[in-house]
Amino acid sequence: MRGALACVGLVGLLCGCGPGPAGAPAGQPAAEFFPVRGHPELPFSEAVRVGALLYLSGQIGTDSTGRLVSGGIAAETRQALENIRAVLLRHDSSLNHVVKCTAMLADIGEWSAMNQVYVTFFKQHLPARSAFATTGLALGARIELECIATTIGGPA
Repeated sequence: MRGALACVGLVGLLCGCGPGPAGAPAGQPAAEFFPVRGHPELPFSEAVRVGALLYLSGQIGTDSTGRLVSGGIAAETRQALENIRAVLLRHDSSLNHVVKCTAMLADIGEWSAMNQVYVTFFKQHLPARSAFATTGLALGARIELECIATTIGGPA
């Protein structure tokens, strides 16, 4: 029984399910929404923090001008992961704190080429991951990656 209580306590710590902020019901995790940097008009957040967890929206291989990088799946994977790294750093996390990734590929036949780049970004551990093929991605991208990470400082 003590193990179950410890688990509940750990889950509460990670998801921020302790007493809610002033005015919020107790047990409700407080969510903090971060608009896309430089584009607050977009209909989604670049990240949402709930307790010590950071949920990132999907990233494709666009450069600082918003254009898809050339070079196919390898170049797009590299750029998407660089974009993820930047979002994580802005929100008190890093690639070392990623616990789960989801990879959406325009062509599942490019899975192996994507993996060759993907593994170079995770030096300390490999996050849990799902991958699947899609019928299309924004801007004609070859890959979209999203992830969940813990924050460095713990609950906000």
